[in-house]
Amino acid sequence: MDWDEMYRSRERVFSGEPNEVLVAEAAGLAPGQALDAGCGEGADALWLARRGWHVTAVDASRVALERAAAADDTGRVAWMHADLTAMAPPAGCFDLVSAHYVPLPKADPGVLRGLLAAVAPGGTLLVTSHDPAELTAREGFDPADYYHPADIAALLAAEWTVLVDEIRPRATPGRYTRDTVLRARRATG
Repeated sequence: MDWDEMYRSRERVFSGEPNEVLVAEAAGLAPGQALDAGCGEGADALWLARRGWHVTAVDASRVALERAAAADDTGRVAWMHADLTAMAPPAGCFDLVSAHYVPLPKADPGVLRGLLAAVAPGGTLLVTSHDPAELTAREGFDPADYYHPADIAALLAAEWTVLVDEIRPRATPGRYTRDTVLRARRATG
């Protein structure tokens, strides 16, 4: 997919509001270093930064990153153009790794391994996806080809504690009405 073209096609692709799962699951976390994987137009990264987090916000679209950076009034976000399939984030550096609706292909498990490795000891992994029951296979896309939060939960080693692994209704349903959510904490040592 040409992510830049998708963002160029509209003045704003997303609402500008942080993901409701991020707000619910991260509001009580102590601020530290966060990785916002697939940050898009930056609403999640800015929400975290305004709560004291230092955020590395990564996206494959330069257009999305330019929009996000233009809205940044915090000075606490490093906006980074990168393709997570080609470049893994630094290992063990982030107190929160947040990935909402990021396609994690099973054919390239290195992307998922990189996100898991990026979580620091004692840190949190937060992954949100559309409920697979609401996704339909079509030409060029099969939901079974991607990791969903429950798949990831099943793969986590003993060093992880799964805190949330569920399907929940969206507060503001649109095309999709439910999300799958995984929140897990890495052991401290």
